[in-house]
Amino acid sequence: MSASTTHIRPRRELAHRATDGIEVTLLWNRVDDTVAVEVVDHAAERAFELLVPRERALDAFHHPYAYAASSHVDYELPTLRAA
Repeated sequence: MSASTTHIRPRRELAHRATDGIEVTLLWNRVDDTVAVEVVDHAAERAFELLVPRERALDAFHHPYAYAASSHVDYELPTLRAA
């Protein structure tokens, strides 16, 4: 009988969306039972992550910049480019 190693990823993706080069992912950490929203802006090469209360998870997922501002998270809004 051979031994096998099972790797359990501590974080599980619950939801993901991408628009205009910005990816937002809702993550659940099964080890400490926390929920986070990760935002990656590929154009600006910036990212941030928010730990959020479970009852606010979907709100933070749909409105991460507003939630970050109200939570005093340090980030920069994407720069608007002239057409």
